[in-house]
Amino acid sequence: MAVVETVRGPVEVERLGETLMHEHVFVLDPQHVQDYGEGAWWDEEFRVADAIAKLRKLVARGVSTIVDPTVWGIGRYIPRVQRVAAEVPELNIIVATGLYSFADVPFAYANQGPGTLLDIPEPMVEDFAKDITDGIAGTGVKAAFLKCAIDGHGLMPGVERILRAVALTHVRTGVPITVHTDPHTQTGLAVLDVFTEEGVDLTKVVLGHSGDSNDLDHLMRLADSGATLGMDRFGLEFYNPTGSRVDTVVRLCERGYADRMVLSHDYACFMDTVGEHWDEALPQVAPQWHYGHIHDDILPALREKGVTDAQIHQMLVENPRRHFS
Repeated sequence: MAVVETVRGPVEVERLGETLMHEHVFVLDPQHVQDYGEGAWWDEEFRVADAIAKLRKLVARGVSTIVDPTVWGIGRYIPRVQRVAAEVPELNIIVATGLYSFADVPFAYANQGPGTLLDIPEPMVEDFAKDITDGIAGTGVKAAFLKCAIDGHGLMPGVERILRAVALTHVRTGVPITVHTDPHTQTGLAVLDVFTEEGVDLTKVVLGHSGDSNDLDHLMRLADSGATLGMDRFGLEFYNPTGSRVDTVVRLCERGYADRMVLSHDYACFMDTVGEHWDEALPQVAPQWHYGHIHDDILPALREKGVTDAQIHQMLVENPRRHFS
């Protein structure tokens, strides 16, 4: 029986249940908290309790698993997630390794690696693989997938290096990949080119934020590669209005692509991108952006437009299960 690693240990893939494939618990730079947050906009106990309450409500809606692609660059800190997971035992939280950057590699890798001052095999591969095989930073929690990013800036040298390191780690370990992409500049195509060169199994790749686009030709081209489309920003109206997101999923289902889409929000219990303004800003800029939006609003809208229960089950259960098998 295939298993997947979670924050609380391995779980049989068949038991993942309804899965939201791109959610965060916290997007929170540890140094930002240490230097400027504590005693100001960051209250550890309040935020942990708030996260527990929000995730319990998600479980009550029928969700069994969330996939959290928080990695170095957007503030991965596993001990805090462990605290939350311990209080929501009904929920599986699957975590990642990798790097999130739109331009450069971190300074720690700038002068060591292929073509650098210290021209050695890519050290990122060893670090990512260690997170997968041994566990993350002494926590015992193993990463079950890889995460990287490419935005509208395109295939910057640092971004390409990270993409290739992620690809090589995938080839070594077999774990799947999620990529932040910018569908408006069609950066998913560059991802597929790099991954193909490095021998990645494209059926194990989720192209995140594909749902920001309504260009069916582009989305079908991506999906025809074998990759999965991340329709994963429901509630973020300023990237793409909800009605358009729903219509795009409907049209892709009509064309037979339900087996190559996953659904999610890209939500987090707290993000330090707006710091102390998080609680007051969110209702103003994204009032429907929360863990319950898909079950409360999107699934009814999809059904009303003809998406079947079998197709919804495919996107929420079967596709995530296949991804981690």
